[in-house]
This record gives sequence, structure tokens and C-alpha cells, in this order.
Amino acid sequence: MEQVLWFGWFRADIIAEYAPLFWRGLAMTIALTLICIVQGTALGLAIGMARVAQARHAPARQLCRYLLRWPSTVYVSFFRGTPLFVQILLIHFAVLPLFINPADGLLISGETARHLKQNYGAFLSGVVALTLNAGAYISEIFRAGIQSIDRGQVEASRSLGMSFPRTMYHVVLPQAFRRMLPPLGNNAISLLKDSSLVSAIGLAELAYAARTVAGAYSRYWEPYLTISLMYWLLTLGLAYAVKKLEARYGRGDSR
Repeated sequence: MEQVLWFGWFRADIIAEYAPLFWRGLAMTIALTLICIVQGTALGLAIGMARVAQARHAPARQLCRYLLRWPSTVYVSFFRGTPLFVQILLIHFAVLPLFINPADGLLISGETARHLKQNYGAFLSGVVALTLNAGAYISEIFRAGIQSIDRGQVEASRSLGMSFPRTMYHVVLPQAFRRMLPPLGNNAISLLKDSSLVSAIGLAELAYAARTVAGAYSRYWEPYLTISLMYWLLTLGLAYAVKKLEARYGRGDSR
């Protein structure tokens, strides 16, 4: 392909040649981010509620402490206290082979396990690692949002005979959600950018595409500027979506 120079130094022909790779990487990045945002939010909600779970009488009070609050606290501490990159490597090379292994996988073995590892191993590891990491951070957002609601509302609901889950669903979470939107949006943007780390285990997303092009041509400005622009546009789109959600659902909190 004939060299095409922009601004006298940027070889646009390189990007044009590898455009399909960049588009596939973009699609993979978006899919990975969306899946992990949804799963991480669901997991974060569950862990956040576990961290504030309460019961009035024994033995339910002890069960909440030892089976819900303590395990969830350890989980959050581990995933917030260790690097995400290390978590990705741990999941991919240690945890995933324990459960999906052609020889003796605890969940899946045989030809199915071999097929999954060869074709979807990096994707599964990335989804699991990013979801677990996001769930830990999002759980703190939910915990802080839940605890920001006046405790008198919770006590009034409980005095009316509402259970703890019903109190959370009908009284606390609808109010807390409006306050949690900005940090949830920031977490989604961080998750989008952190997805680039999954390229280290071979997932063909944007960072992997840039590294492939850089290795082929030994040129680094073109591929890395290209994916930087793509990430920037994606984060701008996410930020705009969060702003619209705040404008729609945040009105009631200002009254």
C-alpha cells in the first residue's frame, strides 16, 4: 500500500490497512465493558447490601455478621487492595483452569473445556476479573449511598412490618440511586479504560490491536494515537449518557 502521510509524519495508510483489526478491537472493548458494567453493578448491589445487612434478633443477627458482613468485607478489601492487572493474571492462569480444564475441571472438562479455553479463554478471564473488581468498588458506592439515607426512614419502615429486603427495595434504594449516579458513572468510565489491561492475556481488544500494528511496522504514534482517540470518544459518550441520567433521575433529590 502506498504511503499516505498526514501532517508530514502520521502514516494514515497503516491505520487504513489494519482498520478491520481496530474495528474488531473496538467492538470487543465495547462488549467487554457493557457486560462487566451490568454484572459488576448487580454484584456490587448484592455485596453492598450484604455489608449493611441487619437483623433484630438472634440467631439471624449473628448470621448477618458472620455469613454476610464479614465475607463481603474481606472480598472488598482483597479486590480493592490488589492490582487489577495481577487479578487478571490470577484469574486467567490459576482460577479459570481450576474450573474449566480438559483434564479435571471442577465445572467443565473434556472437549467442551478445551473449546472454551482455546476460543473464549481470554474473554472469559477478562469478564470474570473485571466484574469481580468492579463489583468491589461498586459495592462501596452502594454501601455509601444506602447509609446516606436517613436512618429514621429505615426504622419507620421496619416498624410498619417491612422486612429488610423490602425496605431496601421500596424505600432506600430508589432514593440512594439518585445520589449514586455520578460515582457509578465514574466507575463505568474507569472500567472502560481498565479493559485495556486484558490485552495482556491475548484478548483482541483495542490495546491488543495497537500492539499488533506497532509490532508489524515498528511505529508507535499511529496505532496508539488511534486507540487513544477511540477511548476518548467512548469515555465522552459514557459521560454524556451519565449526564443525561443525572438530569432525568436526579431532579427529585434536589427538591
